[in-house]
Amino acid sequence: MGQRLGQHFLKTPWAARALAQAVGIGAKDTVLEIGPGKGALTRELLKTGARVVAIEKDEILADFLREKFAVEIASGLLTMVPGDIRDISPEELDLKDGTYVVAANIPYYITGEIIRQFLTTRAKPRAMALLVQKEVAQRIVSKRESLLSLSVKAYGMPRVAAKVSRKNFSPPPAVDSAILVIESISTDFFKDLSEERFFKTIRAGFAQKRKFLVNNLAMQFRKSEMLEAFRACNVDNMVRAENVPLETWKCLVRATEKIPSL
Repeated sequence: MGQRLGQHFLKTPWAARALAQAVGIGAKDTVLEIGPGKGALTRELLKTGARVVAIEKDEILADFLREKFAVEIASGLLTMVPGDIRDISPEELDLKDGTYVVAANIPYYITGEIIRQFLTTRAKPRAMALLVQKEVAQRIVSKRESLLSLSVKAYGMPRVAAKVSRKNFSPPPAVDSAILVIESISTDFFKDLSEERFFKTIRAGFAQKRKFLVNNLAMQFRKSEMLEAFRACNVDNMVRAENVPLETWKCLVRATEKIPSL
């Protein structure tokens, strides 16, 4: 079983246990595990008494897991689903909105895609606990904002539950990892705000990071009207996008709704 799909397999139980405990998984939960690999995290998830639905793309690993967890599969505690999670929706797996937890040790190159998929799907998880690259986790929870951090914070509350050294994986990756937890997942932030308009505005705001925010947004809206919006939202004209918190973005997006695009 090689590292054909960018996997770095967990080899220490404490990291798997810490991830399982990070969002308080218990017997009443259903856990959607993405990329179970050799089953280190799967074993810890099953110890909580939760029902586990594991999605594995690698057919060789899927066969290995079916053999390893034959008893749990027979009892109905574990369901193995072959396939790529990016091609599967929670509705297909009969996972209802707010009733399940996503747990995963996923390849770094699809981290952003997986987070986005589950924050924007119709049937959202109640929480996510993900082993991700440490720098990515720190960027998401940082007060210095980015497109990624704002995209996560608009839907939930992220925190770093633990740091996990590269020594805990086989083969060891080039970087350390962290357990990123996203809780309180909902679309409440968008109750009186267009999701499309929000993302269009923040993408424009981060278009050229060295520029002041007002100059980036002036590529899309008249600068005089943007300056008025900045005044209304109490935003400094010399601020850069990374220094604007989520709630202030909401004010700016609302203000731009009245301004025609160029």
